[in-house]
Amino acid sequence: MEKVRFLVIGVGGMGREHVRRLLQVPEAEIVGLADPSEASIDQVKQRFPELVNVAVYTDYREAIAQANADAAIIVSPHSMHFEQGIACLDGGLHVLMEKPFVDGSENAERLIAHAASVNKHLAVAYQRHLIGPYIYIHDLIRGGELGTINYICAYQAQSWLKGTTGTWRQNPALSCGGQLNDSGSHLLDVVLWVTGLEPESVTAVIDNRGSQVDIDSAVTIRFVGGAIATFNVVGSSSIGWHEDVSIHGDKGTVLFRNNQIFVAKEGQREIVEVTDELPASSDPNRDFVDLVLGRVSEAAAPSSCGLRIARVTEAAWKSAANGSQLIRL
Repeated sequence: MEKVRFLVIGVGGMGREHVRRLLQVPEAEIVGLADPSEASIDQVKQRFPELVNVAVYTDYREAIAQANADAAIIVSPHSMHFEQGIACLDGGLHVLMEKPFVDGSENAERLIAHAASVNKHLAVAYQRHLIGPYIYIHDLIRGGELGTINYICAYQAQSWLKGTTGTWRQNPALSCGGQLNDSGSHLLDVVLWVTGLEPESVTAVIDNRGSQVDIDSAVTIRFVGGAIATFNVVGSSSIGWHEDVSIHGDKGTVLFRNNQIFVAKEGQREIVEVTDELPASSDPNRDFVDLVLGRVSEAAAPSSCGLRIARVTEAAWKSAANGSQLIRL
């Protein structure tokens, strides 16, 4: 195989971002676009004139059968991911799934098992696994520079409540959850990835702020080995975006401040900004092409990451619904 032929299922805002990335990968070819929205199809073709002759489908099942694709990228509303994922795998396609993977951990387990049974690749588009600053932090921690991790404080603020009003993201039947299940999913995932810690228990306080889905979440995780993490996911913020992650080990500290990194290694009492050249960044689409072509043995964010975050998110919702009860994983 010299090129990977892609079917893109869902070409709304995030779908168009996946299209943009794929068009930058020489070994990728888009052979089909599936979306029931004529407006979304028109927008993606207007933005990317090179797709003018690409086949269009209103039914993803028809697309799977007719597009002659090798792989699919699923960027539809979250509740549709599981059904579409199964159909793509049954149709002989490798699958790259937008976060937060599928609806619930049970479906995640079923989808992972099904992908294994048909010998197809299945990955999640958690892009932070491929972004330079986070790769730097991952390597710093995994290299033992900070020693044993004791405490993590992760904070994300976004005007998510206002920005998603009137969209499917605040409809639980389609979104399967709110900010914690959406942008907050990335925050949970990247902390678990860079630290390699295994969650043991979860407690949470959540406020929907008048919406049908979670908006503001305060989540505490106790990890195997004793480390503690607090996740502060603020969807009612007035600001567009801000993200901080502080990680403290018994030998050092690393602070991520909106793409700036500060480190204090063993013996240093003051943090110092990292000005070294950071690892090169990539994206989930390029990484998935490399996976399908056999250039890498595992996706940067394998499907197991989606399952892990589904379990943590479910535990947070359950804890909050039961008066911040401790939920063991």
